[in-house]
Amino acid sequence: MTVPEAARVLAISRSKLYELLVSGAVRSLRIGGSRRIPVSALDDYVSGLLDQGGGGLMGKLRDGVMKRGKTWSYVIRVPAPETGVSKPKWVGGFATEDEAKAARDEARVKARRGEYIERNQVTVTDYLTEWLDTHSVQIKPKTLQMYRFLVDRYVVPRIGEMRLQAVRPATITKLYRDLSASGGRDGKGLSPRTVEYVHAVLRKAFRDAVEIEQLLPSNPVERAKRPRKKRSEPGEVWTPAQLKVFLEEAARSHRLWAFFHVAAYTGARRGELLCLRWPDVDLDSAEVRIARSVSVIDGRRVEGSTKSGRSRVVGLDAETVGVLRRHRAEQDRERQVLGEAWKGDPDGYVFTTAWGEPIHPDTVSSLMRQLIRRYNEPAQGPGPAERLPPARLHDLRHVHATTLLLAGVPVHLVAARLGHADPSVTLRVYAHVVREQMAAVADAFAQAVREGC
Repeated sequence: MTVPEAARVLAISRSKLYELLVSGAVRSLRIGGSRRIPVSALDDYVSGLLDQGGGGLMGKLRDGVMKRGKTWSYVIRVPAPETGVSKPKWVGGFATEDEAKAARDEARVKARRGEYIERNQVTVTDYLTEWLDTHSVQIKPKTLQMYRFLVDRYVVPRIGEMRLQAVRPATITKLYRDLSASGGRDGKGLSPRTVEYVHAVLRKAFRDAVEIEQLLPSNPVERAKRPRKKRSEPGEVWTPAQLKVFLEEAARSHRLWAFFHVAAYTGARRGELLCLRWPDVDLDSAEVRIARSVSVIDGRRVEGSTKSGRSRVVGLDAETVGVLRRHRAEQDRERQVLGEAWKGDPDGYVFTTAWGEPIHPDTVSSLMRQLIRRYNEPAQGPGPAERLPPARLHDLRHVHATTLLLAGVPVHLVAARLGHADPSVTLRVYAHVVREQMAAVADAFAQAVREGC
């Protein structure tokens, strides 16, 4: 730094600093025609003063506290994380000497415990940008895309310019309140679920700032108040009879009918089925191994692990085994007809386009809507006596889970079949089904006692 800058740091005049330079108390070097002072030289000088009780600097530094201009500052010695060598750290901006002393004492305790956090000017935007880049190799591409969207859309425009260390629980609480009131399109409020997603990202990011980067002493997001979230449950799902109508009448004639059948009879996710390969299917043992999933990122098909990050084996009923045998025979026939034009391979994907290519996930989602619409509104002839209610592809998974739970299958078995990381997830998502079962528990107990008498 220049001589005037160094003089301001030491709160002495430039002439006094030149005396120190001449005496050799502070080292300097010349760059061009100007004299500069290395920061390390200034640190060494201040360290010496601290060791001597602060007797220099024209008597202004007393026990690590001094007035610099109109405010007070303190300096402590903190071991550098890389070398362990103690270096002086200046912290200023205190209105009174007592405030500086109180902060100094607290900082000394933290320094002895190895908990001292050095002040810096890193902004929320700077930190979150680096945090996302660091995590790009640790989390799934689809999840990373969602993190970036939430940060760029809802966090950066509101608190991005703030210093990271200036963020308080009240700051985050106000952010959530603003998002809930006017954070969406056209000034409409965001749903509690979206605010909850923002909270989850910030909680993880700020936790890393505390535990890994050591930029913060504590996580302000943990103490922030967020909108009360409502537990979401699946809406009205098809009955087994409606599912049967869809499979046997609405979708039966389509070449991807087997896909919808397997989706309904296994409860597997869309991405898991579209990543399924024939080596993962053991028709003799009547089971499939689900180990991968596919998602859409920026319009591209991207493969990765399952949502839980773990593989699972799902058993098949005899009817589904037959469906898959016929589906493979039909796929082999398509491959033979196309010959060299076939773009797949015999041990490739179970569900492909007619040319053997992987299927884009959005294709099957939109196809289901089309099949329901065509069934309800046929091009020729009258429509069905009972129309199929609207349903998404993911609702086939809900039909599967709901039917099993109502049939009395234990929750932990349903959770394992669906690929939930923990049965508590299944209980939360399908709480309404569990409540229906619990309503009959009292009668079941009473009946068992009566029959035993």
